[in-house]
Amino acid sequence: MGDAGRGTADNDEPTSAERRRSGAPQPDADPSPAGPTERTAPDGRPAGAEADPDTDRESSGAPAQKEESGVEAANGGPETASEGADEAVPVPTEQDQDQDEEQDEEQERPGAPAADTSGTEAAADAGAVSEAQAELAAQRELRERIERRKAERGGPVTAGAKLSGTAADLLAAVRAVESGDKHGGAFFEPAPGEAPAARSAAPVREPQAARAARSAPAPRPVARPAASPEAVAATGDVLREGGAPEALAAGAVAALGEQAAGVLREDPWQLLSVPGVRPEQADGFARALLGDACAPEDERRTNALVTWRLESAALEGHTALAVAAVRGALAERRVPDPDGALERAIAEGAVLAFQDGPGDPAEQAAGEDGPVPDPDEDGQDPDGPIAEAAPVLLGLDRYALAEESLADGLARLARAGADARWEAADPTELVRAVTASGLVAHTGGEAARAEPVALARAAAQLGLRPVVAVHGEHGRAAVGPAAVTVTGLLTDAQGPGRDADGALALDLLVVLDAQLLDVEGAAMLVESLPDGARLVLSGDPGQLGAAGAGRVFGDLLAAAVCPRVVSRTPDPGPIGELVSGIGVGELTRVEAPGKEVVIVPVRDAGEAVHRTVQLVADSVPRAIGVPADRTQVITVGHGGSAGTRALNAALKQRLNPGPGRFAGFDPGDRVAHSPAPGRTVPGTVVSADAEGLRLECAGERVTVPRERVAASLRHGWALTAHQAVGLRWPAVVVVLPGDAAPGLSRPWVYTAFSRGERHLSVVHGVDQALPRAVAEIPAQPRTTRLQGLLTSLLEPAG
Repeated sequence: MGDAGRGTADNDEPTSAERRRSGAPQPDADPSPAGPTERTAPDGRPAGAEADPDTDRESSGAPAQKEESGVEAANGGPETASEGADEAVPVPTEQDQDQDEEQDEEQERPGAPAADTSGTEAAADAGAVSEAQAELAAQRELRERIERRKAERGGPVTAGAKLSGTAADLLAAVRAVESGDKHGGAFFEPAPGEAPAARSAAPVREPQAARAARSAPAPRPVARPAASPEAVAATGDVLREGGAPEALAAGAVAALGEQAAGVLREDPWQLLSVPGVRPEQADGFARALLGDACAPEDERRTNALVTWRLESAALEGHTALAVAAVRGALAERRVPDPDGALERAIAEGAVLAFQDGPGDPAEQAAGEDGPVPDPDEDGQDPDGPIAEAAPVLLGLDRYALAEESLADGLARLARAGADARWEAADPTELVRAVTASGLVAHTGGEAARAEPVALARAAAQLGLRPVVAVHGEHGRAAVGPAAVTVTGLLTDAQGPGRDADGALALDLLVVLDAQLLDVEGAAMLVESLPDGARLVLSGDPGQLGAAGAGRVFGDLLAAAVCPRVVSRTPDPGPIGELVSGIGVGELTRVEAPGKEVVIVPVRDAGEAVHRTVQLVADSVPRAIGVPADRTQVITVGHGGSAGTRALNAALKQRLNPGPGRFAGFDPGDRVAHSPAPGRTVPGTVVSADAEGLRLECAGERVTVPRERVAASLRHGWALTAHQAVGLRWPAVVVVLPGDAAPGLSRPWVYTAFSRGERHLSVVHGVDQALPRAVAEIPAQPRTTRLQGLLTSLLEPAG
């Protein structure tokens, strides 16, 4: 199916990401149920047959339930650092972790993070220490490499050259401090005759350490030893003194290093560096340690809040935020002088400032209507306002370095000339593009994946070294044994290995499902490619996007700086026809003579659960011939009366009843294993012993340590759409109870409905919310810099 039947690059769903960090409770924000719904009107159904004739019409009659909302951890909302000094930081619980996921990731509503974080590691889990420290080492390696490259070019990457007024002052502060010409305080010294402002004695904030076990943007990260027991114990003492749970000690050491105890004592708001801790909890901790010296305008507090807001935005898929958004967040946290706080944060290097918009602001304002009056010295038109320039963005160096490195690497590949070695291949459209350019984008649906795989086979016949990379073992099995996972390729566990220069020993790299690449993983991948290699990024821009920060594939398509090959291979059958229409915002009726698409209307969430169990256990095996263990249930979120937890409990009771002998699991249970944030690997429980729970995942045996079971495993008969991205099953049952309506969007529906290969059942209780979501609710935009960086480095592709 060509792109004519799909969404555009603008339809990428954000995600952030993974990425959800857990370790401290957060408010629950499950949407209220819509209540019992009427039978779905014919024009509200997504097309196909009506109810499955093999299912009975009995309803459980259970009314839709509204899940209780959690209470915000520090007395229900933001408060100043001078209030509530007696409150202690609450101890995170497994229920709190579930509430975090429901609120910020798994409800998957428009405007919410796209990343799924089921099974993310709790902040108190000591097993995360080595991964986080390895990430920090990898970031340092990338930073050193980028600085060397900048030095070779004779200077840093240019950004914001045409700023004026306050924005120019902010950028001047950044650049002068980075170059060493001035110290951070020089830009904010009082004028002669003015009294110096009170400043805290806290040390300058260091660049942020690893916050979560994401893919690090550098090849072959080397793991560091786990935190020493002495450091964890000392940090636990400080946490206990401040009323925080000692269980956060391991996470604090992972984020802040072996000197975490001293860092927290000098700057208590550094507790926000621990995954899952919220500002009101850090304020309570600071009040307990500092007493009367704790103030809402404390420089340490404002710096920490700026960084925390940007890290939170990264969980939603953003790599940067507009100044106004960060200023507003500070005001909400009752910072007395948000502008001054931003100036200090920039001067001290806690955040970076950018303005990557093309052209002069006055030229942009003129447009097609002719010139505008010359602005005055402050950049303002004395006779009236002129159009605004591109907004000033704030970002963390972690993502700034990754985006700049990725842009440079993609530009290096795109500038590679024609490769005569490809001239002997059959001149398909994709072969011609790869012959002419080192960077090629390929878009299409599930059936179109065969085209870049065929390109890899053609490369092998030419004597070249091709590699096809996917995002999980299940995708690898679908492509063939020659395929590798992106993680396996970057860690050298799979693939061709590396040459003497440390680059991957290949001539062609094809990445399938490229819409799942986040900016750090993509930077790591591109940095590993040798000069002269060809990179083909193949993906479906209509699907949900990356779990991590960034919008790599969408930004590349929007920049239009490399050849783009649009597949003309349609997805087959009624499911392909249905999904093709969804991609362009149309929920069309399709003919399904073989029951490929079946609609099961329901009145409420209780009936939705009942009918789902009936479909999986009886109707689909009998009518379609797909057994229950090959049928996957997909729903909007974990919470609610028809979320994954409720559905998994009902499906386990029917399909594999048992006492849950091993941390709630029994042999034969289907599970969703999350070995790292944002990654979900379906599997089956095989057994358990003293070492942990033993699983079979995509034909491989995996052991989950006992201490990691609660954090990284869920039952897996039912998944969210974000967990299901990149995976397919012979039959899929999509459950849409009434309270799921706020979580629906076009990318969500597109992704969920396209997971079934032979059969799709839709348990439909959202009435007109489904066609409305397809027609009117595109992907949430992500604030990124990659598109602007690419267009500044490369000319548009012809």
